[in-house]
This record gives sequence, structure tokens and C-alpha cells, in this order.
Amino acid sequence: MSISLKEINATNWYECTELSVSEEQKKIFPVSVVYWMASSKYEYNNELELLAVYDENLIVGVVAYGIDPDIDAPWITTVMIDEKYQGKGYGKEAVKQLIDLIVKRHHYKKIMIGHRPNNDVAAKLYESLGFHEIKQTEDEVVRCLQL
Repeated sequence: MSISLKEINATNWYECTELSVSEEQKKIFPVSVVYWMASSKYEYNNELELLAVYDENLIVGVVAYGIDPDIDAPWITTVMIDEKYQGKGYGKEAVKQLIDLIVKRHHYKKIMIGHRPNNDVAAKLYESLGFHEIKQTEDEVVRCLQL
């Protein structure tokens, strides 16, 4: 496995839109990659960095982050690995690389991430990477990685 994160641009955007998760996962969070593309441009005014997750020349997923001005910290908003590539370590490696990228580009003391309360796979993944639960609501578990 040779994972890298690359900008989504005119040459790879359509391939990213073809990524999908399982029907079971769509029940947890029914948002497609197209939503994140539109959201990054229009809801976040191009302030959300959306990146394709590659294994060599193959796109296997998408990750995104932005700086949350309310808490003055980076927030990882998206970690999505296509259902065909799940369970192979791509998500963990992609989040590790995203953390490294955020640390290189920014000088914050923490990184935030959230997931649905019933998403046990995400909970285990983020815990294994050092994200500690700091808050839970009906809709979201908020986690923080102290740097």
C-alpha cells in the first residue's frame, strides 16, 4: 500500500464522485462526495481542503479539513473510503497523512474530528490515532487530538 493525498482538481474530480460507501453506512451518514465538493466551495467559501486518497494511481477515498474559526483549530470534516477498499488500512493511513499535512501547514495545538454516535468503526479508528472523546450529543461524538 502506497497512500498519498492529492488535491481534487479538473483531472480527478469525476473519479472521486464515483466513490461510495455501503448501504449500511449510508444509513449512518447519507452524504456523497458530490456533497462535500459543493459544500467545500459554497458552504465553506473554498476554505475546506478536499483531498483524494490515492493508492499509487488508484483513488480509494476522500478526506477533508478546514479551520474552524469558532474554536481556532483544524477540524477534519470528511474521512470516506470507498466500500471496495474498506477494512484494508486505507482510512487509518489517510488520517495519519492528513494529520501530518495539517501539522506541516498550520501551528495549532489540537485537531478536532467528529462522528456519529453509532459509528463504531470510526470511533475505534480515531481512538487508535489518539483522538480522545471530549463531548457527545445526540448526533455527534466530538474528539480532539492534542498535538
